[in-house]
Amino acid sequence: MAVNPGSQQINIPIEDLRMNLDGLSCRYQRAGSGTALLLVHGLMGYSFSWRHAIPVLAEQATVYALDLPGTGLSDRLPGLDYSLAASAKRLLLFMDQGSIASCDLLGTSHGGALGMMAATLAPQRVRRLVLVAPANPWSAHGRFLIPFLNNPAVGHAFLKLAPRFRLMQEFFFRRLFGDTRRIRAGTLEGYLAPMRTRGSFEYALSVIRSWKQDMRNLQAAIPIIAHIPTLLIWGDRDAAVEPASANRLKAQFHNCRLLMMEGVGHLPYEEVPEEFNRAVALFLS
Repeated sequence: MAVNPGSQQINIPIEDLRMNLDGLSCRYQRAGSGTALLLVHGLMGYSFSWRHAIPVLAEQATVYALDLPGTGLSDRLPGLDYSLAASAKRLLLFMDQGSIASCDLLGTSHGGALGMMAATLAPQRVRRLVLVAPANPWSAHGRFLIPFLNNPAVGHAFLKLAPRFRLMQEFFFRRLFGDTRRIRAGTLEGYLAPMRTRGSFEYALSVIRSWKQDMRNLQAAIPIIAHIPTLLIWGDRDAAVEPASANRLKAQFHNCRLLMMEGVGHLPYEEVPEEFNRAVALFLS
């Protein structure tokens, strides 16, 4: 199929569907036809993150965008294991139940780490990886914040205060952009809306609690997927996952390309969606 990677067609229908995963009702979107492309959002994101990408990528693939359990419009369950390995197994379960034998996988931030972990559990099911500023063992960002939030008293205060302070939420969201003038109308509201659902911040804290061990496990497992063709996309103004870690991660793969976007922050698919879509479409076409 001929592809115009710069096109922004929006006439491909996007289905809004639900699936039961581990007893939880989970929302996902599906669009397009062709080989499967699984999109995995970051921490506190959901399928909304891919609203600029789905119409373009669905021109050449069957695109699946899941709201991970605990996020978006999916169910929350107190006490559920949200470690990287447990979440990766649920991602593979989603593929099983969706009759997705194999896929290309695009993951961002925590979703990039999750995508890598899922690939290590079933490397024969992942053809190619697109990793957007993925959380990784070589990034120094967050090394002080994560232990701080893991303190029981701090964690308790976080759960009490974080849902109430919209200004704090806005501050941290704006830090993810290299240029805040690129924040489009409705973007902030879209990301913050699901956070009003009870259990959203409990999910985030659960992910953080297992972070250090998850990164150790991921570092040990990455050699399993070193053969998978990989595209890394990063913004050189990323304040969440250290851009300097990109080359360390790139060196773990045998066939890996790094695209460093100048002046861009942690969310290139939000900040420069046309350039982002073009790069992903060319890699996958």
